[in-house]
This record gives sequence, structure tokens and C-alpha cells, in this order.
Amino acid sequence: MRQNELLGELVGGADPAAPVPTCPGWNLSQLVRHVGRGDRWAAQIISDRVDHYLDPRTVRDGKPPAEPEALVPWLNDSPRTLLEAVAAAGEDTPVWTFIGPRPAAWWVRRRLHESTVHRADAALALGLDYDLEPALAADGLSEWLDLVAARVGGDGPPPLQDGMTLHLHATDEGLGSAGEWLLHGGTDGVRWESGHAKGDCAVRGPAVELLLVVLRRRRLEEAGGVQLFGDAGVLSTWLEHTGF
Repeated sequence: MRQNELLGELVGGADPAAPVPTCPGWNLSQLVRHVGRGDRWAAQIISDRVDHYLDPRTVRDGKPPAEPEALVPWLNDSPRTLLEAVAAAGEDTPVWTFIGPRPAAWWVRRRLHESTVHRADAALALGLDYDLEPALAADGLSEWLDLVAARVGGDGPPPLQDGMTLHLHATDEGLGSAGEWLLHGGTDGVRWESGHAKGDCAVRGPAVELLLVVLRRRRLEEAGGVQLFGDAGVLSTWLEHTGF
């Protein structure tokens, strides 16, 4: 809920038509709608026991209010609908997700990190600073890697060639193994593990900056305190083939 509140603080007095460069084709109004409706979309999937893709246009209360003063309260209330749906269903109840059945509580983490990243989109669009607690940024990166590993496949080129490795290392104090990731390319897709190891390419820096780089919100050369070692082509290929 706090991430939605922080997003609301950013966009509350901003021009809703302002473009969001990190989400090409979107403006701030569309970004807010995406976040708030997405929370309610996940809530309805859980509460209605939906077992297939749900058209977001059909989501209850999924359309933001027309009154400007009601927009931020609507955004702030959106995650509450999700938390209530999870509580009613039970955290461990299997539900539909776009990567296969998962416990209902899976959606809480997914929507949390959706909000943190789109708050970054809004901040970058408005030319404002963006910050995130290192532990939350690190968990967001782990959650994203889980999604990539689950969805890689099909006819497209892999983000990591067979046998190639990419090491990500958050330099914030106190993260321990939760702040290091080793990504492996294989014939059956991508897998990752926590911990320190040497990769064909290594990227080091603050967790929040690593998150923004890996999710293609900030270019490597623009990220504060981030260094790359080894084969830069490994990271370039990864970034090129992990957008969805």
C-alpha cells in the first residue's frame, strides 16, 4: 500500500498528460490506471476464482474516477482490495497467474513490485529523484528474475546463451546472499541462484540502481555507482531479450 501512496504523492499535482518515457506510449494518467486497475484485477481473479486470463476492461471499479480529487484515493485503495481478497481466500489457496497456478499471496508480492517500478517510471518522467529500500529493491530483482525464468521459452532467442553466466551484485550493506544473483543460460532456459560467484559478466552497484538497469528503466552508464566487469555483450543480450 505504501508504494501506491508514494506514487499518488508524485502524480497528485502533476499533469496527467505528461509522457512516461520508460513506458513508451503512456502518459501519467495511463500509468496510474495501469497500477490501480492491476491491483483490482488481481483481487478479482482471486475473489471470483477466475481460472483464465481476465480482460482488464471488465474489472470491477477498474476505471479511475473522472474527478481529479478522487484519483489518488482510488489508487491508494486499490491494494487494499487485493489484500482483502487474499485474506478471504487464504494465502495458500492456488489461483490463476500468468505463469501458472500459484498461492494467492503470490499476487501481493507481484503487485508490490509492480508499484515500486512504476513509481520509478513516474519519478523519472517528472525529473525527480527515486529511492527504494535496498532490501525491497533486492527482493524486486529476485521476483523479476523468477518471472523471466518462468516465461523464457518459445521461438525467441534466449536472454543468455547456453553456458553463459551473468552475476549481479548489490553493494548495499546487510543484504548478504540476498544481494547477489548468478544467472545461468541453458538449453532448457534460464535459472538463477543467490550467492557470490564469478560470471562471464558481472554488474555491481546499489540494489536500487541494479533494479532500474535490469528492468531497463535506466541505462547502465546513467546508473549511479554501477560498474560492469567482463563481457558487456552478455548484459546487452540479456536486456534485449527480457522485455515483456
